[in-house]
Amino acid sequence: MTTVASCAVVGTMMIAGGSAQAQDAEFKTKQAGDFLIRARGIAMVPDEDTSTSDIATGEGKLDNDYVPEIDFSYFITDNIALELIAATTKHNLKWQNPDIDLGSVNLLPPTLTLQYHFMPDQRFSPYVGAGINYTIFYNEKSGSAQSISYDDGFGYAFQAGFDYAISGPWSLNVDVKKVMLDTTIHTNVGGTPRTVDADLDPWVFGIGVGYRF
Repeated sequence: MTTVASCAVVGTMMIAGGSAQAQDAEFKTKQAGDFLIRARGIAMVPDEDTSTSDIATGEGKLDNDYVPEIDFSYFITDNIALELIAATTKHNLKWQNPDIDLGSVNLLPPTLTLQYHFMPDQRFSPYVGAGINYTIFYNEKSGSAQSISYDDGFGYAFQAGFDYAISGPWSLNVDVKKVMLDTTIHTNVGGTPRTVDADLDPWVFGIGVGYRF
């Protein structure tokens, strides 16, 4: 009887321990000291507004771009994290009324945000964030113009999103950012230098997966 009882106790402990381990492995909660790497697909959607100092009519339009993006987060506390994103996009610029092809430009907009994560110990954990962006314009193509260039600059960034824990350290992520991005475009059309002040203010919509360690 003693042997049977001992085996039963050991078996019960093993089952309880296995259940606890399975529960722990079900998903990893957000904790201070965690590093989180995400890979997202993003849509960069400019919400431009152009004002001109020496072009009397019309407005400029940048098209959308869809690219992969990678970001890194560090959790200072269970609720507070820093996130740095890295991606580059390419956009064609059209001037409308009159219609002028102003070529294309690549954007490199590293963005650092401070986030607050709600319910870090739950499977569904939304967050909000705010920070700063610095956008670098490069690889400018002038199109029908003789020349074109863009001023780099700083801007504010705001975001909201959520992580949904899948299994262990893996999670699904949905994220939306609004970047307040202003630039001055310098171009030469028909031999006449022209300047355009542009508020690009893009929306950045992203979806992807994350891994925490």
